[in-house]
Formats: sequence, C-alpha cells, structure tokens
Amino acid sequence: MIDPEVLLQGYRLGVFPMAMDDGEIEWFSPDPRAILPLDKFHIPRTLDRVFRKKSFEIRINVSFAEVMQQCAGRPETWINDEIIESYMRLHRLGHAHSVEAWQNDELAGGLYGIAIGGAFFGESMFHHVRDASKVALLALVERLRERRFTLLDTQWLTPHLQKFGAIEIPRHHYLHRLASAVNLPRKFIDD
Repeated sequence: MIDPEVLLQGYRLGVFPMAMDDGEIEWFSPDPRAILPLDKFHIPRTLDRVFRKKSFEIRINVSFAEVMQQCAGRPETWINDEIIESYMRLHRLGHAHSVEAWQNDELAGGLYGIAIGGAFFGESMFHHVRDASKVALLALVERLRERRFTLLDTQWLTPHLQKFGAIEIPRHHYLHRLASAVNLPRKFIDD
C-alpha cells in the first residue's frame, strides 16, 4: 500500500501513481497536463436535458469502494489491488471522494478522485447506464464551483473529456495553478 502522506504529497507536487502491467507502481507528471476549466465547462445539449430530467440521483461517498471496483473492472486498467487499498485508506481519511449517479436505487455510474485544498484530481469514471458517468461529472463540476474550487485536474486529455471543454496546458503552467489551488481553504464535504 502507498503511504497516504506520500500519495497526498505527490498530488501536491503534480505527480500521481498508476499500476503497470507487471503490478509495479509508477508515478506520472504529464506534460502537457489536462485540466477541465471550471468556468468554461461545456454541457452538451443532450446531457443538459438528461440532467434537468433528474433521471439520476447524485450521491457523494455512499459507495466509494464499489465505484473504485467498477472503475478497475476493465480489460485494461491501471487500478490494481494496491491502488484500491491505498485510495480506500485516503477515503477513510477524508481525502478521496466518489460522485455517484444512482437510478432505481442501483449504482449506474460515477467517478472518484482526490480533493486537496481547492484542487480536485479526477482519477477514473465508469457507467452501466448511458449518461450516468457524464451526469456524475456535471454534478462534480457544480459541486466544485459551489465550493469555490479552482482546479479540476484530469491528467490526460481524452476525446471524451474534450467534449466538456477539457484542455491541455504546459506542465509549468499547471504546477503554478496547482501550487495556489492546494493552499486554498476549501472543503469537498462538510465535517
């Protein structure tokens, strides 16, 4: 298991761990780095309709372990047992969080990540029902805006995240934004 303080310090310094095919943990700091600007988040029209219909109930931290397991349950994944155990411990310490989309009292999709100060580091997402993970992402962005977070790190740019306005910035710009964000007095959940 990765020591919780090592994990948190890694995020503060702009690095994050991933499990390799051989089970070893390696640390990454992409250049460029992908972020989702909270003030420029794009909501596709079809997703806005789904969100307004309230087809999903959003819950926070209800099934963190299941969200991680579902995110890991892909043919190719960087989430192994050591990563799960490490992030479960961070969750118990109040740093790792899940945003979950429920439908008919079943977990339909969701995401998890780490919150430090005014920065949220999105780690992974999954869905079993169409649009569930997208609704969870929209709920995350709304929560971060309400709580005055300033950085949503998505690590790498994917075509999926690009649809929502994710961009790449040079690592040195990212590290500058990161340094101010992690020192802000913000809370993802109330005590």
